[in-house]
Amino acid sequence: MSRASIVTIGNEILSGITVNTNAAYLADRLLTVGISTVSGFTVEDKIDSIVRALKVALEDADIIITTGGLGPTSDDITREALARFLGVKLELKKELLEKIEDFFVRIGRQMPANNKQQAYLPAGTSAIENEIGTAPGIRAVKNEKIIFCLPGVPAEMKMMFESSVLEELAQMVKQSNQPVTVLRKVNCFGAGESTIAGMLEPLCARDRNPLINFTADCGVVTVHIVAIGKDYNEAIRLAEAEQEKIVERLCELVFGTDQRSLAEIVGGRLVELGKTIAVAESCTGGLLAEIITEIQGASSYFTHGWITYSNDAKMNELGVGVDLINRYGAVSAEVAEAMAKGARARAKTDVSIAITGIAGPSGGTEQKPVGLVYISVDSSFYSRTRMFKFASDRASIRLRSANMALNIVRLALQKLT
Repeated sequence: MSRASIVTIGNEILSGITVNTNAAYLADRLLTVGISTVSGFTVEDKIDSIVRALKVALEDADIIITTGGLGPTSDDITREALARFLGVKLELKKELLEKIEDFFVRIGRQMPANNKQQAYLPAGTSAIENEIGTAPGIRAVKNEKIIFCLPGVPAEMKMMFESSVLEELAQMVKQSNQPVTVLRKVNCFGAGESTIAGMLEPLCARDRNPLINFTADCGVVTVHIVAIGKDYNEAIRLAEAEQEKIVERLCELVFGTDQRSLAEIVGGRLVELGKTIAVAESCTGGLLAEIITEIQGASSYFTHGWITYSNDAKMNELGVGVDLINRYGAVSAEVAEAMAKGARARAKTDVSIAITGIAGPSGGTEQKPVGLVYISVDSSFYSRTRMFKFASDRASIRLRSANMALNIVRLALQKLT
């Protein structure tokens, strides 16, 4: 069975300044192609510490992935540490230096002298292309085991892993003819974890293969399918058959599978239907617009976003009547509906979403407690305002509100042909 070890490099991780999301991402993605992560290490920016971690990782696993320490500054020493670990010298690669120089030309800046160090690789290794940054990754082999060194910047690391590393590893697993464990997911919204688990009985029995697990995050419930097969093909067949069975049972609660997010699903459906959307936000403070526009290509369907935090903004920007605010309050179904209608009229979109509520931790009353949120959707095919009460902290209330709004739109778009 293919085994991986993940080495995260950086003082900022150890000090708590930066959260180590890279390791979680890599472990999750590795399991989708049948590679289990068996160990993980976080080490300081010191050559001896990195070399020691690489030695232990090499004993644990046949695949090692490092993140961090490939930048242009004096504390970026992964190259030197890898060279020492491999017992070789660093070599300047002219083609890498030219690519780094071209990167700075494209952004209209002169290349700092210290960026030259990123063009050095340990002898006998190869570069992993970085299309969005200056730090190339490194691919090395030691004792017939593979080492991939990737940048610590999450966007660069993910892009390079997906485009240059994952497929190679998948092919390696497919050709191994060894027992394999793979992961598939079903992403749901609209019911709690316990409700969804109840709907999937008896698939949740602990002695089954595939094994079913659950996680929940701000309303999104993910069903994890862990399948074990005598080889890659059998494991994939078991996992995907179970995935289809779960999707069939949960019906409209399912918004996507594996890596697809709620915003991505809604955006894709808007593109299919040729429709546009705008948002007007109060308590979410632009979070909904941020989630929507995180998706590549969102400019084809997202046109406007308003953050109308104050009453004056609601009136001046969206045309909400002062009488509505005085009579019902800013956090009310009436004001949410007026916000949605005002946003759609001004943006001239097919759909608009409005959110107003009390995210806390202060500001609540007995009549309108913290967590009270109104979400209104306005369109020619679906117009409705709904009240929700989310019992959680400020950040979670805001994210739950944004997710709920997207899910309401998802279900409305799902019914269109």
